[in-house]
Amino acid sequence: MAKDKLAFLDEQIEELKEHGLYNVIRTIESPQGAWITVDGKRVLNFCANNYLGLCNHPQLKEAAQKALEKYGVGPGAVRSIAGTMSLHLELEKRLAEFKGVEAAISLQSGFCANLATIPALVGREDVIFSDELNHASIIDGCRLSRAKIVRFAHRDAKSLREVVEAERDYRRGLILTDGVFSMDGDIAPLPDLVEVAEEHNLLLMVDDAHGEGVLGHGGRGVVDHFGLHGGVDIEMGTLSKAFGVVGGYIAGRKKIVEWLRQRGRPFIFSSAVTPADTAACIAAVDLLESSTELVDKLWDNTRYFKEGMKSLGFDTGKSETPITPVMLGEAPLAQEFSRRLFEEGVFAMAIGYPTVPQGLARIRVMNSASHSREDLDRGLSIFEKVGRELEVI
Repeated sequence: MAKDKLAFLDEQIEELKEHGLYNVIRTIESPQGAWITVDGKRVLNFCANNYLGLCNHPQLKEAAQKALEKYGVGPGAVRSIAGTMSLHLELEKRLAEFKGVEAAISLQSGFCANLATIPALVGREDVIFSDELNHASIIDGCRLSRAKIVRFAHRDAKSLREVVEAERDYRRGLILTDGVFSMDGDIAPLPDLVEVAEEHNLLLMVDDAHGEGVLGHGGRGVVDHFGLHGGVDIEMGTLSKAFGVVGGYIAGRKKIVEWLRQRGRPFIFSSAVTPADTAACIAAVDLLESSTELVDKLWDNTRYFKEGMKSLGFDTGKSETPITPVMLGEAPLAQEFSRRLFEEGVFAMAIGYPTVPQGLARIRVMNSASHSREDLDRGLSIFEKVGRELEVI
């Protein structure tokens, strides 16, 4: 009898379970918000990237419904053939204005935006200088480009300068970094990276997925946060986190955006984002341009929760943003901690290898503007109870 050709998967899945690395994916049965229904249980939501609470915002839902009636369900084609609707162009114009750049191009996701951009700008004869903790979508975009990949130490401009100066034989160079690092919540030292890029005439690209709607005036991102407009060539943003919908975009110099319309493979070969989603994204831009209230509330909640966790004795790492890692060390402990939180009414998932290095497993708490002070107090009390039970604090 022939050997089961998929037996290796049984072995690898069992190995994940044995090492506490198997991810049990829960099912959400309600709109995103401060409280959600997960696997039939109403729980406090400390898990989503819904920073500003826009996933279920009435203004976004109304915009989506109107677009559905006017434009239908789907675009019916890729953007480069017959799928670019007037809504897509309106969103791109609004995003460019919001970001204070020459132009923007929207794509299906932030992941797609990185896959579209990196291989379109560099290739076999080129070199990429990449922060060692960059997001998986950056890593995959770098691999697809076939450029030489040189990593520099995390958030270390001195290390970047050293690896740049050690490279001599290349056509084009690109520095790549997250703006906010999604697992630790720390911020890239962008002024120092801009300095290196200018000294060596290198392109500089920032993945600002977790900075959009969070950092800068009214959530305009990490470049605005540092006042570096014009110093960064390419900004990648996502519309699925603080903006509350789905999609990604590239913002920056007009000639780069023009080139991506010609050679960005996810743009050329994958269908456009739906009209309803696109209209909801425009409504999110409207909200962010009209007031800083939600961004201000997000940061008030962040400060309150972090101070509470630290006073209880939890290690919250080096976060500078609403992302709050609760450092636990080993994956089995993190998974048990997450299970106990859920039993007590808090939804906060464990993060382990390969998302983070082995030995640095954690619970990643995502604060939002939708949480009330009472919600945060309840979350803190449950963290304290589970932390003492499991002898973490």
